[in-house]
Amino acid sequence: MAKIIVNGEQQDVSLPLNVAQLLQLNQVEQPERVSVQVNEEFAERGDWEKIQIKEGDEVDFLYFMGGGAR
Repeated sequence: MAKIIVNGEQQDVSLPLNVAQLLQLNQVEQPERVSVQVNEEFAERGDWEKIQIKEGDEVDFLYFMGGGAR
C-alpha cells in the first residue's frame, strides 16, 4: 500500500493508480465539475487517465460552485 494525501487527509492506496481511478475510488460525484491538483499543479482533465499517482503525492479535489447576488 502507498500513502498519499487527498484533500489534506492520508489515504492508503494500491498502485498503480491514475487520477481518474482515484476520483472513482473516492466516489467523487459529478467529476465533470471538479478540478484536480496533484502536488499543487493542476491536472488537465484530458490527462487524468495518464497521470499516475505516486507514493507521497498530495492530491486535492477542488469543487467550484457558482452563485450570484440577490
